[in-house]
Formats: sequence, C-alpha cells, structure tokens
Amino acid sequence: MKNIIFLLFLALTFSTFAQKARVKGVILDEFNNAVENVNVNVGDKGTVSDKNGFYIIEIEANKRITIVFSHLSLKKTSINLSLKPNEDFELNPVMNSKVEEFGEVTVFGNSKKRIEGVTTIDPVIIRKIPGANAGIENIIKTLPGFNSNNELSTSYAVRGGNYDENLVYVNEIEVYRPFLIRSGQQEGLSFTNTDMVYNVDASAGGFQAKYGDKLASVLDITYRNPKQFGASIEASLLGGSLTVEGVSKNQKWSNITGVRYRDNSLLVNSQETETNFRPTFFDAQTLLNYNASTKWNFSFLGNISQNRYNYQPLTRQTNFGTIDEPIALLVFYEGQEKDKYLTFFGAGKAVYQYNERNKLKFLLSGYHTQEQEYYDILAQYRLGEVDANIGSETFGDVVFSRGIGSQLNHARNDLDALIVNAEMKGFHEINDKSQIEWGAKFTLEDIRDRIVEWEVVDSTGFSLPNPDLNYQNDQPYNPYVGPLAPYQNIRATNFTKINRFSGYAQWNFRGTLGTHEYWLNAGVRAHQWQVTAVGRPDGVSQITFSPRAQFAIKPDWNRDMMFRISGGLYHQPPFYRELRDEEGVVQTNVKAQESFHLVLSNDYSFKMWSRPFKLVSEAYYKNITDVNTYTIDNVRIRYRANNNATAYAYGFDARLNGEFVPGTESWFSFGYLKTEENQDGRGFIARPTDQRLKFGILFQDYMPNIPNLKLYLNLVYNTGLPGGAPSYVEDSYAYQMRLNDYRRADVGFSYVFKDESIKSTKSWLKPFNEFSLGFEIFNLFNNQNAITNTWVRDVYTKSQYGIPNYMTTRVFNIKLIARL
Repeated sequence: MKNIIFLLFLALTFSTFAQKARVKGVILDEFNNAVENVNVNVGDKGTVSDKNGFYIIEIEANKRITIVFSHLSLKKTSINLSLKPNEDFELNPVMNSKVEEFGEVTVFGNSKKRIEGVTTIDPVIIRKIPGANAGIENIIKTLPGFNSNNELSTSYAVRGGNYDENLVYVNEIEVYRPFLIRSGQQEGLSFTNTDMVYNVDASAGGFQAKYGDKLASVLDITYRNPKQFGASIEASLLGGSLTVEGVSKNQKWSNITGVRYRDNSLLVNSQETETNFRPTFFDAQTLLNYNASTKWNFSFLGNISQNRYNYQPLTRQTNFGTIDEPIALLVFYEGQEKDKYLTFFGAGKAVYQYNERNKLKFLLSGYHTQEQEYYDILAQYRLGEVDANIGSETFGDVVFSRGIGSQLNHARNDLDALIVNAEMKGFHEINDKSQIEWGAKFTLEDIRDRIVEWEVVDSTGFSLPNPDLNYQNDQPYNPYVGPLAPYQNIRATNFTKINRFSGYAQWNFRGTLGTHEYWLNAGVRAHQWQVTAVGRPDGVSQITFSPRAQFAIKPDWNRDMMFRISGGLYHQPPFYRELRDEEGVVQTNVKAQESFHLVLSNDYSFKMWSRPFKLVSEAYYKNITDVNTYTIDNVRIRYRANNNATAYAYGFDARLNGEFVPGTESWFSFGYLKTEENQDGRGFIARPTDQRLKFGILFQDYMPNIPNLKLYLNLVYNTGLPGGAPSYVEDSYAYQMRLNDYRRADVGFSYVFKDESIKSTKSWLKPFNEFSLGFEIFNLFNNQNAITNTWVRDVYTKSQYGIPNYMTTRVFNIKLIARL
C-alpha cells in the first residue's frame, strides 16, 4: 500500500517547462459568506476580489510562490503552491475574523463555534500534553463536564451519561469503540491518530440536530488536508508513530498516512498485580483527497487495527482497612487471558459544490470488527489481618486469616460485527442571514455474538451456589443439599440485525434586536429502527422525533459577552450492547432512552495582563425517561435491557482559559454534577456515573532564561464514584458505597532543540521543522486510585468486602519528537 501511494505521488510530481499559470476562486469568511475587497498579492502583482468574492491572478509556473490574502477586518492568510504551465487552479480560501482591541477590551470574532457553544482544542496541545494514554481523550478529560477515573482507558462519561452515550466523528464519519473491552489496559489505541488531526470540537450537551442520536456529548474531529510534504516521528517507552503527508504538483491529490504501535506493559507492570504481560497494539490510517474539479471533491478514510492482549497474572497484594485494623488481600494466580481485536474501517465521501450557496455531501462507510476474549484464571486468595507492630519480625505480613478461598473465571467470547452506513447531506444558504441543513442516513448492523462465561467460587473448601438459586450454604454446621452450580453462568448465542433510518433538518438564522446580534438554530431529528434476532420474536418498528434549538445573543456592550440557551429532546435508540441483558440474551423491543436537555451558558472574553482570556460557564439540567439501567465493572457495561427507571442530572461547569504564560494556552476547569435514578419506583439512588466534583488543570510554561525548556502539566481531581455492585447483583440499592477520590497529575518536561519559535543554526537540525526530547512522569504524586472493587467473602461474618482495584502507580517515560 505504501509503495502504491509513493508511486502515485511520484507520477503526479513530474515537472514540465513553461511560464504562466492562473489561480482563481471565491474568498469566504467562516460563515461561508463571500468577502469583497480582499487584496490578493503575489510578490509585486495583485488584484482585489469583487462583490461575489471572486478573484483571478496570474502567477509564474514551475515555481513555488506565496499568495497572500489580506483584508481590513479579517486575519491575513497566505498559501504556498506551485503550478504547471497553463494550469488553472481553483483556490477558495476561508478567512477568519481577527481580534480587534478597544482600550482594555478585546473583541473576538463571533465565530460559528462560539455561537454553537462548542469547545475547540488546538491539535498542538493534544500532541504535547502528557498522559498515560496521551491523545484527544486525555485532553478532554480536563474539560468541565467530561469525567473519567481510568487513565488507561479512552472512555469517558459526560454529565451523568455512561461511556456508550457519546458520539465521535472523524471527517463526519461516526466511529465505534470495541464491543468486548472489559478493562482500560485492553484498549491500547484510540481510533483517532493525533498526528493527523487538524481540528477538534467538543460539546457536552445541548448540541444541534445535525449530530446523531446519543444522550451525552459530541466529539467532532477533522483530519488534516496536506498542503505540502511533511513527516513526523514520535518514539517513547510506550511505543511510537510515523506519519507521512504529501500533495501533488497540481494540488489535486493529497494524502496523509499514519502508523502507530503501543505497548502498555510499562504502565500495567506498575499496578499491584504482578504479571507476565505481552501486548501488541498496532494500527494504520490513511486519508486520501482528490479535487476533481471546482465542484467535486472526493476523499477516502481507511483504518486497519490489530490488537493482541496476552495477560498472565501471577500474584497480588492489596492493603486496605484502617491504621488500627489493617487488612490485606493476598492472591496467587494460575492461568492466562488471550484477547484479539481485528478491525477494518473504510469511508468514502464526495462533496458537490453546486454553487456558492448550495452544497451536497455523499458518505458511505463500513466497519467490520472480529473480537475474541478467552481466559481461564484461577485466583486463590487469603483475606487476613496484617501485623502492624513496627518492632515485630512479621511486620507487614498477614498473621491471621479471616477468609480463605478461590475463584475460577472462564470465558470463551466471540463477536463479529459489520456496520454499514449510507448518508446524504445538504447545505443551502438562502441569503446572508439564513441557511438550511438536512441529512438522511441508512444503517445496517449485522452482529454475531457468542457468550460463554462462568465463575466458580470456593470459600474455605465449600463451593458457593449461584445467589439466584436462593440456597443457603452454612457448612460445616449443616449439610448442603442444594444443586452444585457456578456462582455465575452466562451462555448465549445471538445473531442480530438492526436496520435504521434516520434524518435531520435544521435552520440557522442571524439577526439583530436593536443593536444586539443574535443567532437562532432550530431543528428536528427522526430515527426509525427494527431489531431481528434469530430465535427471538422480531422487534416492533420504533420511531423517535427529537426537536432541538439553540439561541445565542451578543449584547452591544463594552464587555465582550455572549449568552446562549439550548436544549430539546435527545433520544438514544439502543445499540447492540444495550439490547443484551444480564444473561447475555438480546431483547428485541428495548426502547430508546429519552432525555430532555436544558443548557444555559455565558461566554465572556476579556483581557488580563494585556493578554486574551475567556471564561465559559454553563448550568444544565437533564430529565431522562425509559432509562436502561446498568452496572459497570472497570469499563465494561452490563445492561438490564428493561427500560425500568427514570433519572435526572443537573450541574454547573466553568472553564477559564487563556495565556497565563505569554504565548501558551492553559486552562482551569470546574464541574459539579448530581445524577440519580429511580428503578421500579423504589426511590432515587446515585447512578454509577455520579461524580459530584471535578477539577481539571492543563498548564503550559517555560523557563524565561532557558526558553528551550518547556513544562506541561495535566492535573485532574474527581470525587469518588459509587463503588458499584458486583456485576451479577440485581439489586443495586444494596451497594451504594463510594470509591475514594481520583487524583491524578501527569507532568512533562521537554527540551525543544528547534520549532517555529526556536531557531537553530546547528547543521544536523536543518532538515527538521521541529525536534524535541522529553521526560514525562505519570502519576507524579503516586496516588492510589481505584477503578472498581473486587468482592471477597469473609467466612466468619458471612459478609463481603469491597477491595479496591488500584490503577497505575508513578511511572517514568522518555519521548522523542521529530518533524520534517
């Protein structure tokens, strides 16, 4: 594949000899409006765009030139290119609003993202900020409303939702997470390759109708369309990546391709469980663009990933309890786990620009995953009291056993899923103030799934029966006469197909109220689906309608403020995992969860220390019906598939970002959340994602006397989640304890030999645009953070202990970055 792409680019880059070429096009602002009186200059030659934004300029062929676009109220834009003789090249630049200063007030352009309440993240920050699982998910966990207490996982919860309630798009194509993931250390790589990213937008609620049917959030990612040749390489103790990009001479073809490899053993070996761990996480992605004409553009996004997770636990010791009464769990393991995930993803997109005001998009994508989860692990444990006498020879050892037992876990789980999407979108600008967007989509989901899981628990030599059998085992005092049965036993085979039709229409309008500007977005989504499963009654055809609206107003004040109100109905028709109940059986008539959102926002841009800052604050409320309740074990969600609850969530989020250090962006975020559910009318209890308080800090700094030395800090504090019931327990009301607070600080130090701001005269650095060497410390303060509990019985008291499963300890890493 690499050779084919290389030969293709080589064929397209042959030079010919002549003198002149022409560049023409239409200049637009960020609202897709034509811009008049833009100065277009190439050296001492120039022209001006007309009232329709059109321009044409003649340039020298076979020579790399720079075209500069400038305007009194817009940011200057420059583009480098080289054309063939007599070539006509269409270039339609988009010019953004510039910052204008009036005394002590900084007025930012009213960009589309600001109006929609979308948070935009700079890809450069994403690549620089350290984290155990560095990438986009690592950064958004510092944003208000986005929560996670698992540094190994790319999953996150937003404002009371769970990991399955978040939309993720790459180049307008929805992407999916693996189905059979049980723990963060199995995930390996996020789908998104950060070295290929151009733009990242995140919304934590109240998003527009054009986005899909999920309850919680949207992450909208755009990959880079290369303008010239470039390459980058990153290498660390956790793996590495290589990215290459290029463009043809006539600017019609461009490609960016990235290859990544990751090894989590450095992090997993820092956990309390001693293991033999041999993971291999690998993927390759490519984005190919072709500008066929001034009206047609074609692109293809492809991804292949293969993850192998081989895990052999050996021993574990967890100390808990109190200072006066310390308790320890000692575990000795036999057996191993072998998991495989093979994924193929391909998506094609065609964009037809009929004219300046009308655009159509055609999208076709396919996702195929084959997943295997096999394990046989025997855990033999001792639960005992620890000798706390400092002068004792047995200090720190278990001197008295409260419980002795073992458990054998077995699984043979296989899943094969094929998901195909066909979609059409339209954008129509009625006039300078009004636009209409619409879309229609068909989705076919074909999933084949086999679940075989069982667990045998033995306490002091006596097998514990399945709690659902309601048999009592109090040997040796009374003989046990019940049947011998595994403590848990799940066996199911599902062949499931889901056909979906969905669509949306929305209207955007910009107007004025006196001297105040306002923006209105109103739309509606519709979704129809039907589930068929072999051996089960066919599901009924179900349909939902989701009206949504946003209103933003910018008062004509001296202070640069914007106010927004957004909300509406949000439905989440069940995906495959939400159809599967606790016994692994697909329920074909599970309803869509329904949530009413109301979000009130204030966006305040100001100047402090003569530098730009922004404070965004939001209050939100959600009322959720037809709730599909679930339990969480690590990152694995097991649904009850019965729509038997109602729920609510409310809270407040705030983020202050700006140049705390000149030339760098940092932010501080805060969030308060309360979410509860009422199952079968029994009263409200905390939901598994009820994370009350959240603080996040992303900070960049450098030493004034040594500007080459940079510092990056990523700090998150979350109050504890509900500890959660064991996955087999039906009654969540009996397990409402909470885990300890989650405290995480990752810091990175980077010595930059060369980049855009730091120049170097050293000869060996001439080929590089950027070269840096970094040192990272994960979990700087070595905090013990727990992801969930292991439940162990005490034979004497007949009670169960929730023993924390701790995450990674302090880890050191070295990272090299080089870009051409």
